[in-house]
Amino acid sequence: MTVPNWPPRDCHANPGAHAETLLSPRNISGDASVELHMARDDLQLLQGTLDVLILKTLSRGPCHGYQIARWIRETTDAELQVEDRALYVSLHRMEERQWLEAEWGLTENNRNAKYYRLSPEGRKQLAAKTATWSRYASAVSKILQHA
Repeated sequence: MTVPNWPPRDCHANPGAHAETLLSPRNISGDASVELHMARDDLQLLQGTLDVLILKTLSRGPCHGYQIARWIRETTDAELQVEDRALYVSLHRMEERQWLEAEWGLTENNRNAKYYRLSPEGRKQLAAKTATWSRYASAVSKILQHA
């Protein structure tokens, strides 16, 4: 599963690639205002999911962007692959919110890279988002396992 760049440039270029194309309430009700609300919720869900994955990755210690994406990919046996644009948008958003601190350093290949680490507020957010995600996953699991 790939975490898509957001927002999609053209939802029709790859039909079915984005959940909002398949699950939009407008497909059922025809109500455009409901569709707008759902799209915003989808965006928040995708951002929240990526944020918690990044925060969890950084709970292990400071990393640069490539290391974060690689750890997520390897840990999930390539089921989740974070696209660069989505990763850096999320990192910058969390840095602005002061969930992350960053400083420049050298990679193992002597290249300049920005290293991110959790701030104290980021640790609080990780705990809160982990609890929220666990409740959400449990609720979805109940639906999927229902006979």
